[in-house]
Amino acid sequence: MSHHHPFPWPDHLYLVDHPDRQHAAYVRNGLSPSRETMGSKAHNLLRMAEAGLPVPPALVLGTHYAHHRKQCIHPLFDTGIPALEQSSGYGFGDIRKPLVVSVRSGAPISMPGMMETLLNIGLCDATLPGLLRQTGNPRLVWDAYRRLVASYGEVVEGLPASLFENALQDLTQGRDERLLDFSELRQLTQTYLALYAEHAGHPFPQDVRQQLARAVLAVFASWDSAKAREYRKLNGIDSAMGTAVTIQRMVFGNAGGRSGAGVGFTRNPSNGEPTLWIDFLANAQGEDVVSGRRNAHGHEALADLAPDAWNELSEATRTLERLFGDMQDFEFTVEDSELFLLQARSGKRTPLAAARIALDLHEEGLIDRTTALQRTDTLAEDDLCTAHLASDCGAPASPVAQAASACSGVSSGEIALDAERAAKRAAKGHPVILVRNDAETNDIGALEQSVGLLTRNGARTSHAAVVARQLGKVCLVGCETLRIDIGDRSIQLGELALREGDTITLDGNAGLVYPGLIATVREPDEAVIARLEQLRRTKA
Repeated sequence: MSHHHPFPWPDHLYLVDHPDRQHAAYVRNGLSPSRETMGSKAHNLLRMAEAGLPVPPALVLGTHYAHHRKQCIHPLFDTGIPALEQSSGYGFGDIRKPLVVSVRSGAPISMPGMMETLLNIGLCDATLPGLLRQTGNPRLVWDAYRRLVASYGEVVEGLPASLFENALQDLTQGRDERLLDFSELRQLTQTYLALYAEHAGHPFPQDVRQQLARAVLAVFASWDSAKAREYRKLNGIDSAMGTAVTIQRMVFGNAGGRSGAGVGFTRNPSNGEPTLWIDFLANAQGEDVVSGRRNAHGHEALADLAPDAWNELSEATRTLERLFGDMQDFEFTVEDSELFLLQARSGKRTPLAAARIALDLHEEGLIDRTTALQRTDTLAEDDLCTAHLASDCGAPASPVAQAASACSGVSSGEIALDAERAAKRAAKGHPVILVRNDAETNDIGALEQSVGLLTRNGARTSHAAVVARQLGKVCLVGCETLRIDIGDRSIQLGELALREGDTITLDGNAGLVYPGLIATVREPDEAVIARLEQLRRTKA
């Protein structure tokens, strides 16, 4: 990277790149990078790049701009984008080698899924042929473009997601959208562009600079969204800290054959077992996994598809734990067998997992005794119990459905199909299980008041499941035999029809759903309790 930049490098702008590509952090005029100035996500990316992990180059607009949004546009285009172009070897808006970027939020404290993300910014009618020449993959190009139009319409213009989702359903007729060929995706893009123009009152912006400027402002604005404010209130987070925005070169998990996107935890966030816990979707983008609208597969799918990337990922996760000294929640993309890490942060976990992970990390020499004690000091014996179905009161009823368990334990409650109903019944002291099609973070308020969450779609690592786990709610996702009839206020679980208000039991240990109320027992994890007592007794 050349040091002779025509403009002074602004205080609140950072470039994250690999040490072998000149500077890992490209910081001018004083303000050194910290969690407070560049947000936790970007600061972690910086440390990952410095450690030599495969991170695509990124430009960061600091948290300062969250409260001075308009001020970021000038440095973004004067200094930032030229530096990112130089670093990546691509040109923003260039018709031959277009730079395509993601725009993500990142506060100093993690707020999973509470703010917006936009992918594929920089695609338009003019740059599309260039990306096609670069990738040789028409399916990828049209898939990326149609995703951009829909997400931009949703996030920047405030159009309802259902507008695009319905057009997609009309085209797929029940087929998996990953089976659409490039001509169908091209047709879908044209449909989306027409829907956008009709409902936004103007055409989709073909000027990529306008696209990026509005995307950045929308992501900064999502710091003040209702769900973000609700999350901060629940978690006592100061709204003055603001969020940073990271603009990162896109890598494409939807590039076909040996590509995909995934989210994982370096250890099991439900019980703390030291095994990788991964949700992976072949030929997909990361938002597909975390949005809660798609179901995903485990690590076996990745190991089969791209064994080298899987081995590299296993190695990289060990580096992550050494680097950050904690269990990490990470997002990754495999593009044509090549692994890229997009983010890592300390993973949300249940109290039982918190105890086991702290104890294991201490024994492995990754954290000292003081840190292990700090991380477990609020845990009481009761926190280290898991609810199980009671076996002594006759055989439990037969389960009526199966799903992926995102959080262990057992809970029973009456079915509520929306946030209003959940709040109303919970206020009257009734335990409620929220039953939804998608695991969406908009449900955070309702989730707080429920004892469990059951969804038809979604992966164990989708944002809503992560939040449910942190709140200690039993959470089952991807229940494929669940059908919800919102008009009739009823659900089908396989053959069984139930109405809103009927009671069901979620068994998060086995991933099963039972009709009615089932007795449970709380079983302490004796091994973890004994180890924790030992840690607390031992003098340093």
